[in-house]
Amino acid sequence: MNKSSPLLLLLGLSVSGCSLMPDYMRPGLPVERTFQTRTENMVSPVLDWQAFFLDPALRQLIRLALDNNRDLRSAALNVEAYQAQYRVARSDLFPKFGLTGVESRRRIPAGTTGGMSGSGNMTTGGTSGTSSAYTGTGSSGSSAVITSWYAVSTDVSWELDLFGRINSLRTQALEQFFASEAARRGVQISLVASVANAWLTWQADQARLELSRDTLKTYEETLRLTQTSFEVGNTSALEVRQAQTSVDSTRAVLETYARAVLQDRNALVLLAGRQLPEELVPKGKPEDHQLAGFPVGMVSDLLLQRPDIMEAEFRLKAANANIGAARAAFFPKVALTASGGTAGGSISDLFTAGSGYWSFIPSITVPIFRAGELMGNLDYAKISKDMQVASYEKAIQTAFREVNDGLAARTTYRRQVAAQHDLVDTTQDYYRLADLRYQTGIDSYLTFLDAQRQLFSARQQLISDQLNQQITEVNLFKALGGGWQDAVAAGNSSSPAAAAP
Repeated sequence: MNKSSPLLLLLGLSVSGCSLMPDYMRPGLPVERTFQTRTENMVSPVLDWQAFFLDPALRQLIRLALDNNRDLRSAALNVEAYQAQYRVARSDLFPKFGLTGVESRRRIPAGTTGGMSGSGNMTTGGTSGTSSAYTGTGSSGSSAVITSWYAVSTDVSWELDLFGRINSLRTQALEQFFASEAARRGVQISLVASVANAWLTWQADQARLELSRDTLKTYEETLRLTQTSFEVGNTSALEVRQAQTSVDSTRAVLETYARAVLQDRNALVLLAGRQLPEELVPKGKPEDHQLAGFPVGMVSDLLLQRPDIMEAEFRLKAANANIGAARAAFFPKVALTASGGTAGGSISDLFTAGSGYWSFIPSITVPIFRAGELMGNLDYAKISKDMQVASYEKAIQTAFREVNDGLAARTTYRRQVAAQHDLVDTTQDYYRLADLRYQTGIDSYLTFLDAQRQLFSARQQLISDQLNQQITEVNLFKALGGGWQDAVAAGNSSSPAAAAP
């Protein structure tokens, strides 16, 4: 008979042991099948951030953040930590081999009549001397110390996974690893969206700052003309003060936006994890086309690729696997311990025929009375799974709301920006006519001043509405789960496939 047959038989029993882990069934989506708001002219989602963001400078900044951001780096290290834990859990399915060498020396005094154990051993002889003992042991902790004896041994220990306890724990560790990878993707998409929003805000604040500078120049020119007219007696001191008020208030607004521009840059430096290149400055105007489009008629199944929902489902699967481990704890544990090697009175004896020895010690542990511990662990595992089901469903409901809110905001902001454009055009005509009527003496200076202020306010609001529209687009892109697909395609070392058994 082949000597390896018993080992192969035991290995087969362990691998094919029954599993007490419940069959996993994905909970149904607790939301409608389609989103409430439909958009136009698109047929497929754009979820790759490099295709969604059209500004080359913004793409460069996002790449800097992905390479240097500390939050994303911590998330990647967390993935590696869970990957290591999975390898530890998987190793319990296989036998453990170990080899340990120990040297022991002791002095035995003369004139003793009794014996002592340990390092104070005494002999019954009348002479003193020194004896040596060398022991080689395996990782199971067994040892044999024989005075003036030499031995080399290797130990093997193995717990048979007859009821799937170890395999359930391995599955739980694997699902936790997958969850950590999904969490890293969630951090990545949040980082991409945060960088884009900060960039767009920086661009909008620069546009507001430039608008304030241009308006201030206009107000200062009006003040100069009003002051000259006052000096020749054509206007009153009240009109001069009104013009001065416009100048002073605009100067305060200008400093507000100047401060905001500096703070926006500081926020981007923090997100990027390093100083920004000097040439990396937003160019163009907020109304420039910088973002790609979205699909029509999207179904709610699309949300299942969101990293936070994937993370919630992986944690649900881990909780489901933990039930199998809790159930298996009710059944006996079978462990095998074996030891083998050579022994002799001298080193040369280790290599002679007949010096080999072996031992095989199977053991079984049967839980009899644990004072409710096992049942408590099982109940806790089942409750934990129910909690993860609730968390999974809540994640889907939250995602569904975020997408619906984003679609609604996207549609209404488009109309709002169009209306604000019309208001700016109308206010521009109002300002032109008020200026003409004031110069011809038909209307008072107050009407002209009101037209100036309304035009400045309308232009500021237009920039704000355009910014809000673009931020809504970015947030909708994030809500749909975009922004991490390029990392998955790259097949980095921390991907779940790299650690699959």
